[in-house]
Amino acid sequence: QVYLVESGGGLVQAGGSLRLSCAVSGSTFSSYAMGWFRQAPGKERESVAAISWSGGSTYCADSVKGRFTISRDNAKNTAYLQMNSLKPEDTAVYYCAADRVRVGLQVTLYHYWGQGTQVTVSS
Repeated sequence: QVYLVESGGGLVQAGGSLRLSCAVSGSTFSSYAMGWFRQAPGKERESVAAISWSGGSTYCADSVKGRFTISRDNAKNTAYLQMNSLKPEDTAVYYCAADRVRVGLQVTLYHYWGQGTQVTVSS
């Protein structure tokens, strides 16, 4: 069983920055591709970014390209999402996800999910 715990969410003003962390335990972190997703009230869960097992490949949704950066530290069993130039429309619960076999921006690719962390951007 793989356990994912997100942290780093909070309230920030538009234009500000936050860094989310996703700590993974229960299995070998480097065996999993990682993704970040978000879900705003009344909306479907949408992709944000993804990163391959070694970190050599990253993927980013058009809505956050140039503002958000995904990374991972396999020695610390942690994935990160650096969010800059935040906008009110970035307000959502942010989830990290993991999968052994696949990597990409589709929600359905991922087998394991965290509980989420709230990000609120005020205007």
